[in-house]
Amino acid sequence: MIKIPPYLKKGDTIGLVCPAGYMPVEKVQTCLDVLQEWGYRVKIGKTVGGGSATYFSGTDEERLTDFQQMLDDDAIKAVLCARGGYGTGRIIDKIDFTKFRKHPKWIVGYSDVTVLHSHIYSHFYISTLHAPMAGAFNDDGFKNEFIRSLKNALEGKKLKYKCEVHDYNRKGEAVGELVGGNLALLAHLVGTDSDIKTRGKILFLEDVGEQLYNIDRMLHQLKRSGKLARLAGLIFGGFTESKDTERPFGNSIHEILRDIVKEFDYPVCYDFPISHTDRNYALKIGVGYKLKVGKSKVTLEE
Repeated sequence: MIKIPPYLKKGDTIGLVCPAGYMPVEKVQTCLDVLQEWGYRVKIGKTVGGGSATYFSGTDEERLTDFQQMLDDDAIKAVLCARGGYGTGRIIDKIDFTKFRKHPKWIVGYSDVTVLHSHIYSHFYISTLHAPMAGAFNDDGFKNEFIRSLKNALEGKKLKYKCEVHDYNRKGEAVGELVGGNLALLAHLVGTDSDIKTRGKILFLEDVGEQLYNIDRMLHQLKRSGKLARLAGLIFGGFTESKDTERPFGNSIHEILRDIVKEFDYPVCYDFPISHTDRNYALKIGVGYKLKVGKSKVTLEE
């Protein structure tokens, strides 16, 4: 059975770090304020606003050290990644999870943080939280149901979500552990030490800013590596800001997704609110969920 880190209570401390891309301190201020309003203390890592004039929030060593300190600090009960971007894959093999295995805590984020979710699940069978990051709190985002879902997840409330039906949905019910994340990262992890097994699982996928042909290529990589063959169910989230080439690819994003799984018979839903937009529900990786893809609605619940 999946190991669940302790849920948070008022007075607990959340660590805020940037294990990948750079994020200015002012961009995390609203997140900091709201977390404190929720009753938590916040410890800001050196990588928040850190780094030089490069893409990253610090050197590989600086980002590794900052994350490692948060991971090993007994006072930190959850580590919230301020943003994703790119860079976690450069340090994942050097992170020491020895103390974390004995005393797990919630690791929170999405996008590039998919590397952490997959690595921790495949090696240690500890749940993590695929959920909104610091930037999602800005512009009144903290008032929406998706940020509330993060709060609910951290506090241990049972999660139940629904979304509208799509014409390409394949009806049915599935029960299984939930795994997944960003398509580009999951494709990148195939064959590495952070790769995940998907057989019998409910898999969810999302991405942003990719060329249509590249989405098709990454999906075929997952398919050829056996990741799509024996699922309990499949959830397609948002594939936002997708781009086409000058000479059209020939299929829409939904047609690409439909065609990659047309030979399988498990339930599939499209446009579930997991994405790089503000529509991004918190999901517990490795936890058992029930997916119901019906005629009039789709639900996902613990």
